[in-house]
Amino acid sequence: MTPQSMPLPPTSLLARLARDRGAFADAYALQLPRTVTLAEFVEAFYTTRLFKAERVLLRLFGKPSTDAMARAVARGEGPRLAIWTVEAREGDELLMHEDSGATRSWFRAESGAGGTTLWFGSAVLPRRRVAGGEPRFGVVFHALLGFHRWYSRALLTAAARQL
Repeated sequence: MTPQSMPLPPTSLLARLARDRGAFADAYALQLPRTVTLAEFVEAFYTTRLFKAERVLLRLFGKPSTDAMARAVARGEGPRLAIWTVEAREGDELLMHEDSGATRSWFRAESGAGGTTLWFGSAVLPRRRVAGGEPRFGVVFHALLGFHRWYSRALLTAAARQL
């Protein structure tokens, strides 16, 4: 159960954001041999031990969250978890933005004959653009990109194991 880096599905919420806003976006996917709903996936993701470690750090900065909040967001009954707010929900997809508006988290649970493909992706909106309008990302973005890729895969793996 190893997440693979995948091209964004062209009609996905994340692909539209990347295309329309010039965001950096990446996506990882893995297959589970059973049907999983988007709500089950999102709840599992936000309640893994790995993500709970992140939630502890966020609580220290005054942004608490609970499993009940995660469940409410997952089921479409709540708008917010710690620093994330639901931006869009369509069919089997959920797009969340964090408080600064610079980053997004994307979830998709795509059911098929062999089970469910779980997708997790992120987007970072550029704060600056160069003369031709091309997005420009700063040194911090580039310094953290390797960690981001590792952590995204680890979070998706943890959610899949919990399911």
